[in-house]
Amino acid sequence: MADGNDAKSAVDVKEEKRPGVNPEAKDHWKKGNGFFEESKFEEAIKEFTEAIRIDKDYADAYFNRALTERVINDFMSARADLEKVIELQPKSADAPLLIGDMAETNKDMLGARYWYEKALSNNPEYIEAKNRLERIDALVHVDSGVPTSAKGSAGKMAAPSTKPMEQKEVIEEGQIKKVAFFKSEIKFKDVIGLQKVKKYLAENVVLAMKEPALFRKYGKKLGMGLLLYGPPGVGKTYLVKAIAGESGSNVIIARVNQIVDMYTGNTDKNLHAIFEQARKNAPCIIFFDELDALGVKRGGDGGGGGDNSSAMRLAVNQFLVEMSGVESNPEGIYVIGATNNPWDIDPALKRSGRFGDSIYLKPPTYEDRKMLFRYYTRDKPAAGLNLGRLSRATMGYSPADIERIADKAAMLPLLHEYTQHKQRKYTMRDVMSVLRDQDYSGSSLDEWYSMVKKDVISKTETSIVDGKKQEVVKEGKLDAQEKILYKTMVGDIKKNTTAWRIKLKEFIRWWALHLF
Repeated sequence: MADGNDAKSAVDVKEEKRPGVNPEAKDHWKKGNGFFEESKFEEAIKEFTEAIRIDKDYADAYFNRALTERVINDFMSARADLEKVIELQPKSADAPLLIGDMAETNKDMLGARYWYEKALSNNPEYIEAKNRLERIDALVHVDSGVPTSAKGSAGKMAAPSTKPMEQKEVIEEGQIKKVAFFKSEIKFKDVIGLQKVKKYLAENVVLAMKEPALFRKYGKKLGMGLLLYGPPGVGKTYLVKAIAGESGSNVIIARVNQIVDMYTGNTDKNLHAIFEQARKNAPCIIFFDELDALGVKRGGDGGGGGDNSSAMRLAVNQFLVEMSGVESNPEGIYVIGATNNPWDIDPALKRSGRFGDSIYLKPPTYEDRKMLFRYYTRDKPAAGLNLGRLSRATMGYSPADIERIADKAAMLPLLHEYTQHKQRKYTMRDVMSVLRDQDYSGSSLDEWYSMVKKDVISKTETSIVDGKKQEVVKEGKLDAQEKILYKTMVGDIKKNTTAWRIKLKEFIRWWALHLF
């Protein structure tokens, strides 16, 4: 994995080549280089910034500032400067290489590969880019029948994504022609909280992948279907990446919008292609995010009508066929689904042998939220953060909410440095300012709980018929078995939609924001 020292050795501080550079700007650029070589990075950034202020088109100053920011792990600022370099020098090979280096550091191997290829396309003799690509290819491969080092579209990756492990499939005329496999370097230690869940997954999934002979000895199946469910933003996808990282297995991310096709037969073929490739590359995890969109209840009221409803019924039927194949021959195939609405999934998919095991991922606790703020500010020049107060101010927030708030707050010191040409720390004041701004703050879970309440909680409605009052109990979507299966989640929904709980959260958040 690349680090700051790798970045310094891979891409040296650039020597100025552009003619006609403002002499004063060039002096500051030279001073910045001197500070960089002495590892005085804050001083170097100040000098490069001053050079840019004097000459706004000084590409080498942008690059050298980006390299310095990369070394101190200020990835956001470095990326902005590198994009400016690419704007000024479209054929730059160093700028794409450094963007790839940051993507690799953040475990986005596909994004890294894209940018290393970009660097190599701009300079085919760039040895460092070639070496980086070879290292990435040891971790990521595309099942195309063509070596990933070969020239042509077969070895190309999708444009970089902001999320690790993302890669577009190759689809022609509605059919998946190439299935992408991924490796993850995320481990359970990178997942905050969820200790009981991680223990279960380590013993029942990861161990089975690592020690298949031991599981065979005790008559245990070497494959399973697992459903991860819970509110949005609690880390279901991230947990799948951790399972993959711990086990070292291949991962296929099966996207519903790419599987379902309007033409008859394509959806079936796409599902079969995914499962077939997984069987050939076991041990393998097939991950279906938003499983309820694909495994929607047949004959329910959520599938729409007409051709779309028929297509979805066919998709569920094919899904059952493929899962039955895994059930009868489960060697090393782990099918993991994630959903916010488990009650919308066809019951046949949830029986034992398919998605028979289900795990509820709860919103973060007080201690979890403290750790989340520590994690999401780890790469920022933070000082004086009161994690306990921040945790109280975000009672009922999801990890995704906390990540968004921490990121928004970083813009305040960033803009201060940009406008004032003076660096300052990322402080409590920045985070509290975002939390107090209702346009940028707020809990996504509050709205979600309110939305799904009607789906899972029965209610009594009163109407007048022929002058007589009649009470009708309208049941939620859950049947008796589902009420038991999803008992903890239903309990959380009920608790978080009661008037006293809503008032309690509002009070604690207000107290933390305005008092302590």
